[in-house]
Amino acid sequence: MATPLSDTPLSPLRTVAVVGLGTMGTGIAEVLARAGRDVVGIDVSEAQAARCVAVLEASTARAVERGRLTEEQRADLLARVTTSTDLAAAAGADLVIEVAPESYEIKQQILRELDGIVRPDTVLATGTNALSVTRLAADSARPERVLGMHFFNPAPAMRLVEVVSCVLTAPAAVTAVTDLALDLGKEPVAVGDRPGFVADGLLFGYLNQAAAMYEANYASREDIDAAMRLGCGLPMGPLALLDLIGVDTARTVLEAMYAESRDRLHAPAPVLKQLSEAGLTGRKAGRGFYTYEAPGSGTVVRDALTPLEGGSLTAGRPVRSVGVAGSGTMASGIAEVFAKAGYEVVLAARSEEKAQGARARIGKSLARSVDKGRMTAEAAAQALERVRPTGTYDDFADVDLAVEAVAEDLEVKRQLFAALDKVCKPGAVLATTTSSLPVVACARATSRPQDVIGMHFFNPAPAMKLVEVVRTVLTADDVHATVREVCGKIRKHAVDCGDRAGFIVNALLFPYLNNAIKMVQEHYASLDDIDAAMKLGGGYPMGPFELLDVVGLDVSLAIEKVLHREFRDPGLAPAPLLEHLVAAGCLGRKTGRGFREYAKR
Repeated sequence: MATPLSDTPLSPLRTVAVVGLGTMGTGIAEVLARAGRDVVGIDVSEAQAARCVAVLEASTARAVERGRLTEEQRADLLARVTTSTDLAAAAGADLVIEVAPESYEIKQQILRELDGIVRPDTVLATGTNALSVTRLAADSARPERVLGMHFFNPAPAMRLVEVVSCVLTAPAAVTAVTDLALDLGKEPVAVGDRPGFVADGLLFGYLNQAAAMYEANYASREDIDAAMRLGCGLPMGPLALLDLIGVDTARTVLEAMYAESRDRLHAPAPVLKQLSEAGLTGRKAGRGFYTYEAPGSGTVVRDALTPLEGGSLTAGRPVRSVGVAGSGTMASGIAEVFAKAGYEVVLAARSEEKAQGARARIGKSLARSVDKGRMTAEAAAQALERVRPTGTYDDFADVDLAVEAVAEDLEVKRQLFAALDKVCKPGAVLATTTSSLPVVACARATSRPQDVIGMHFFNPAPAMKLVEVVRTVLTADDVHATVREVCGKIRKHAVDCGDRAGFIVNALLFPYLNNAIKMVQEHYASLDDIDAAMKLGGGYPMGPFELLDVVGLDVSLAIEKVLHREFRDPGLAPAPLLEHLVAAGCLGRKTGRGFREYAKR
């Protein structure tokens, strides 16, 4: 027999009780009150309830100062919020949203008590991001009205709300909560019940890998965070984000994800346990991966791990002229960067014609910069004048730094480095821009491996600020210092990392993209919902499928294969759907079809 809730549309959710008035609960209460809802805030702690009111008073006062609210609107908003320490205050609510600590025992206790307090048609929403909504619903007297409503922190600013239904949830409850989310000015995404849902399901695997990368001493916390901000356009680096979320919270979410997936990428990095058990849980404790001015502060202060100002103690080699090998987009972009910074550039390709074509591309790029007011016509002309195209690597004889930007094929690169070894003068620094191949293999193709280093620029090179500086076990200290100094002169942010597959950015980015593909492959969520979830819930500039189609599915597959081969982790095996699309010739925007179809140019 159908339950009344499953076949009867619910009236609008006008009165909402929020149980748990921490940061998230307070934020949700503010969102609801701003949208004209009557809000009952409930917390076992009187102090927490008082703090919630104080936060609302302060945030609405700021809104008045900024002209976003009038004093009258502020007074009305605050009057719509009442607080209590008694769960019975939820008796008149149309919807109850619980955001209590991530514990089955605590959440089940709250839902059981609410069963005896609220009306039969009241919808009960859990704000969990790690626990099973199905398990929580099954423990309720009326499981059909229990669902998940997962807001993102800070709730007033973040537009995503994941609406989580399970096999027990009545459609009317989903519709009512979805309509409410839209009325709150949010973007609801419908998802099924599994740990992490969409956004956190993808985000926490990436955060966990970043923590493991840091724990392995592969790169410093500052370089890992800078690499992901500058290389991917993310609003925060992963370790700073872990501190914001709470190291203990992240560990809880990952434990739940691992319990279901058994994927090693979700097995919490040991450093998360160590920090949690030491009480170093992030910003809220004043210390996590970073040290903060005070508990709750977002201001990072120096500690024993903060790098010293002034950089390397070793002096670099003088660099006046630069050779760039290649004629593609990356080579011309890198040559433009060096020319704009005042270096004399020899741009060498397999033929004079190709080199001239690459120089012409630089000219067009410089002209666009002039049109946009980023540089003067005179400066653009001078920069282009510094680029000398040539069809032979013999013209690299006098360069101080040779940068290789040819095809991502190890044999091609090894042959080029063997040629550079013969042509370049003693003491010249030889750099590869590879994004996934071993730098040491290029170095061993020469008689001077100590002079070889990785300089991984990001596309488009003139716009992207990041360069991953990749030392091999053979790279000389003064070669490393030279490249760091050059990065400063060309106004790029250098991050140091070792010579292993993916370096920092691709080693963290591509498993995340691969996991997004697996979500679609398993019919858990749609392309559009996943892209929306990551842009709205994670602040990503592009959703994973938008990015995959831009990068190219063939390029993405090649990088996934390299990562899987290097780390031997089953979780890094390329998703079969990616392999099938590549086999079908659907490579993304460049072919007009990838995960989506594109209009022919």
